[in-house]
Order: sequence, then structure tokens, then C-alpha cells
Amino acid sequence: MKAPALFLGHGNPMNAIDDNLFVTTLNRLGKTLPKPKAVLVISAHWTEPFSAVSLHESELLYDMYGFPRELYMVTYPAKNGDFLIPRLQNMIPDLRVEKRALDHGVWSVLLHLFPDADVPVIELCINSKFSMREHFEMGKALGVLREEGVMIVGSGNVTHNLREAVLGDKDASVDAWAKEFDSFVKDALVSHDFDALIDFETRQRYAHLAHPTKEHYIPLLYIAGASMSDEKSRFVYEGIEHGNLSMRSWITGE
Repeated sequence: MKAPALFLGHGNPMNAIDDNLFVTTLNRLGKTLPKPKAVLVISAHWTEPFSAVSLHESELLYDMYGFPRELYMVTYPAKNGDFLIPRLQNMIPDLRVEKRALDHGVWSVLLHLFPDADVPVIELCINSKFSMREHFEMGKALGVLREEGVMIVGSGNVTHNLREAVLGDKDASVDAWAKEFDSFVKDALVSHDFDALIDFETRQRYAHLAHPTKEHYIPLLYIAGASMSDEKSRFVYEGIEHGNLSMRSWITGE
């Protein structure tokens, strides 16, 4: 059975342990989806100047600072999807295999989708040498894995500028620039205008404000690339928190 592809706005790491509408949405979604053979995750929190996949051995990276102690006590003992490595090596030239724990961009969302940690996971890093179009094309190449029952998840955020965010107030009034950029992405996904997403830095006037660095945007390009033109898609969650942090999440091929 073909597995879906998802872009998830992971937002505040506290979503891993909080009880809120976003978390409830992921829980409900996980219960409706057929269990995949494995999950391949592209997270904003692993960027290298090369292409690599992880061997995580069930450990986690607590790659966030200044949060309550209970967040650092979270466990997610998912098996490694290392059986996918030969397949991925055939698809990605010079792919490295790195011993690396899963970062919070992975476990903070998967523990709500698959709380029993019973689906193997493998993480693919963002190659910082790629252009935006090369990221999209890589997503398109990886899309064939969906036909083999592998779910592809991009974990980032449609907007991500922590310097401008009101971190102490989740319900702060929404900045106009964030709303406009979020709408730009929404419209591009609905109309399948993926060239607009690829060329977002020249197509949208607030691109550099929405993404001073691009690592939280890039996972969206992988999921857009992995989507199929003839399949249905929908937004499983919409909302902007902390003044300008978009939590927009999108699924295709459900």
C-alpha cells in the first residue's frame, strides 16, 4: 500500500509533552493512517555539507536548551530503518551513514503519530550544498519509496524566525508578514505551484523575514517533491503561534 507524505510544523519542543490542539491532531491522524513499513524523516535540525542517513540505535538527541527537565526525560525507542540504507545508497550518490541520535525535529512529532514507537525510523540530513530545486528533486526521487510503504515526513515550519517570535506568549497577535507568507505557501500547495515554493526567495517579499536561515523551510520542498499530481492532499493543521511561527501541516496521498 502506498504510504502518504507529510510536512509537519514541529514548532516549540514543548509540543512533545504538552496537551494542545496540535498534539491532539497528530494523535488522531496517527490512528487513521495505515502503519507504514518505515518512516523516512527530513528534519530541520540536521544539516550537513553532504548527504547522510542516521544510525540512531534508539537513543535521542535533546538538542534544545532551557526547557523543563521533563522534556529531557522523553524516550522514543523506535528501531532504526537501516534496511532502507542500500535502497537509499542506490538513489543518492555518495550517501554517508552516520551514527547519530534522532533529533527533536523527529521524535517530538513521531511520538504523537506513532506513540508505541513500533515503526522503524531513519533520518536523512539536509545537504547544505543543494539548491532549493535540488532539494525538491531529491524529494521527487525519494517519492518512489512511498510505493514501497515508506512514509516520508518533513519536519520544519512554514515560518521560522525566533528573533521576531514572542516566545513567552503562544497566543500573541499574529504579525502581518507571517500571515502573508503562510498564505503564500498555502496557495502554492493548493495550486501545486511548486516552482513558487522553490523560488520563494524571489516570489515572496517577506521570504527573508520568514526564514533568516532556510533549514526549517527546506523539509517542505521534499514533501512537495514526493507528492503526486493526481493524489488528494489537505492541511491537517493550520495556525500561527508566538506571533509568527506557522504550524501549518500538510499531508498528501492520505
